[in-house]
Amino acid sequence: MLAVAGAEEYAAELPRPLVIQLPSLTEAEAEARCASWRVAGEANNLAPWSAVPAECAAHVRRYVTGPAYRSDLELVAREASAYARALAASGADRAADAWVFDVDETLLSNLPYYADHGYGLELFDHREFDRWVEKGEAPAIPSSLRLYKEVRDLGFKTFLLTGRSEGHQGVTVDNLKKQGFHDWDRLILRAAADRTKTATAYKSEKRKEMEAEGYKILGNSGDQWSDLLGYSMSARSFKLPNPMYYIP
Repeated sequence: MLAVAGAEEYAAELPRPLVIQLPSLTEAEAEARCASWRVAGEANNLAPWSAVPAECAAHVRRYVTGPAYRSDLELVAREASAYARALAASGADRAADAWVFDVDETLLSNLPYYADHGYGLELFDHREFDRWVEKGEAPAIPSSLRLYKEVRDLGFKTFLLTGRSEGHQGVTVDNLKKQGFHDWDRLILRAAADRTKTATAYKSEKRKEMEAEGYKILGNSGDQWSDLLGYSMSARSFKLPNPMYYIP
């Protein structure tokens, strides 16, 4: 065993650990990096994630409370509207043509709830969210309300396919009607047997049931890729922006 003095001399001869001094990001660089994260999420290029990265919380808050989010929602609605009108102009019989709408962050906005929960920074709490749903106070997304009414007026059957549970049917119906959504053909909520299924599997199964009844799903609007992907997909899908949460 080395004497203490020898140990000190030996330690002094060891190479020092390499310390890399990374330059801190400027505000503009940090904003650009978070914008890239958000766009990657919208493009379905991120691995499954459970919460907004802490360093991007302010970016997401600015986005969903500012004009960019509203502009993005408007653009999606305009493109969906143009597509629906083009189909209607073909003169084909609309009797079996269907359009599927998700509810949360598609027809109704839960921004008041997420404002109290970090705009996605906090891990999702089902019980807290259920308490919010039960208030029935979610406002309509204006561009989606206009699209919904236009699709109905053009003769499409409208199916509202939501991940909300059947126990929330009454409050969901009341909330939708209070916000101007009326005359849908069917509102489909999760039954007890669907609770363990991923949203992708659950919604695919329900779309397949629609097709088995003879409907042609020509349009589908949702804020999650799980609203749109899987099987029995629509002829064309419209992804609304949502950087606050991810549902597989």
